[in-house]
Amino acid sequence: MSHVYGGVVSRLIEELGRLPGIGGKSAQRLAFYLLHQPQEKAENLASAILEARRGVKYCSVCANLTDADPCLFCANVKRDATVIMVVEDPRDLAAYERTGEFHGLYHVLHGAISPMHGVGPNDLTITALLKRLQSSDVKEIIVATNPNVEGEATALYLAKILKPSGIKVTRIAHGVPVGGDLEFVDEVTLSRALEGRRLI
Repeated sequence: MSHVYGGVVSRLIEELGRLPGIGGKSAQRLAFYLLHQPQEKAENLASAILEARRGVKYCSVCANLTDADPCLFCANVKRDATVIMVVEDPRDLAAYERTGEFHGLYHVLHGAISPMHGVGPNDLTITALLKRLQSSDVKEIIVATNPNVEGEATALYLAKILKPSGIKVTRIAHGVPVGGDLEFVDEVTLSRALEGRRLI
């Protein structure tokens, strides 16, 4: 469908269509919206994308996306350094921060164990988490992976490898719908899941 508009417009529609959750019609709608904006607005958007892509990196402590290293969570001395919440994705971290209920630190795995998709423990930031625990006073690890098969497998793996350390390992309660993604869950449900965490 995009080929009817000519080279550059077709390319814009095609590139926008590669974004997650954007189908052909949405890509076309976005393309025409952008083309009808003043040049300055289009340049601001392009500049923001390039600047974020070049300037954002992973925090050397928790692996969260950041433009400063360490990130604002790891650098905040007011946060409780004895508790680390392990999440799959930076979006999950953002979802928990919106609740205002968690005041500890985070660790981002960047995925979950999934043999079907060829993702093993070495493909995640688990080694970095273990190194981090060697030089800290962490008393509890809260495993806040998604409540699906991959998230459960990751939680069980973490519980198994962390047990010898003597650190308490808890799992968020399943107030979160099974098979869902944390980034789409409301703050009240996330808060209840945090309060109802259990040992694993």
